[in-house]
Parts: sequence; C-alpha cells; structure tokens
Amino acid sequence: MEDDVVLRRAGPADALPATDVWLRSFTAVLPSVRCAHDDTEVRDWFSRVLVPQYETWVTVTKNRVVGLLVLNGAELKQFYLDPAWRGQGLGDRFMSLANQRQPDGLAPWTFQVNESAQRFYERHGFIAIKRTDGLSNDEREPDVRYIWQPQK
Repeated sequence: MEDDVVLRRAGPADALPATDVWLRSFTAVLPSVRCAHDDTEVRDWFSRVLVPQYETWVTVTKNRVVGLLVLNGAELKQFYLDPAWRGQGLGDRFMSLANQRQPDGLAPWTFQVNESAQRFYERHGFIAIKRTDGLSNDEREPDVRYIWQPQK
C-alpha cells in the first residue's frame, strides 16, 4: 500500500467521490446483483444521508477517494473499496478503525453471492448469524448477517 494513503472522516466534498467508489465497486464485485437505485439516486443518498448523518470514513490517496466505511453505532452500513485498491491492506485498516470505534461489536450485512466479502469478514473474526431470502432489502438479493464481538 502506498505511504500517502490517508484514512479520515468524510466531509461534504467527499460524498460524490465516495459514491463513485461505491458504484464502481458494486458493479465490479456484484455483477449479478440488481442495483435498486440509479446512479443519481445513489449520489443523492450519499450527499443527503450517508455522509452528513452517519459516521462516514474514507481512504484518500493523491486527493482521490479509494475506499469508504460507514458506521451507525454497531451497524456497519457500507464498506466498499475501489476495485483497483482491493488486496492492498485498506480493508484491514478500515476493520481496525471500525473495531476501535465500536469496541463492543459490529454487525454488517453482505449479499450471499459476495463470497469475497464473506471470506474477509470471517478472516476478521466475524461470525455469520443469519441468512435471508433477500425480501427485506432493496435489491431483493439473499443476504447474510455477520457479527463481530471482542474476546472477553
């Protein structure tokens, strides 16, 4: 990983670049999943909801957003990396940050078809606790709920 990669809280100016990372990652990693919202709706959601209302973090290199993590208390709401930056340690840095921010535990959802995310979470100590048919998410895609709790 490059030395000039910075992990920091997102500000309003990061909303659209973070959206672009989300859209590129979703398309690359989840080609079989129907995106429930068009690009304009996703950009609006990032600008009006995710960045201003949730604890949103970005990784930035050379003034370019290449990853994002969104927390809402123990809920890990969004976690996406630019496809070109996967496998370079950014995910590990984000998980370390998330564990520090929520030391009592974290709970993300991921789609069942996203096997790489499942491997990542399991490698970081998350345990799958629930699988669904997807009828309760916007994409109508079967998903899996994970939890991470610290060792006591």
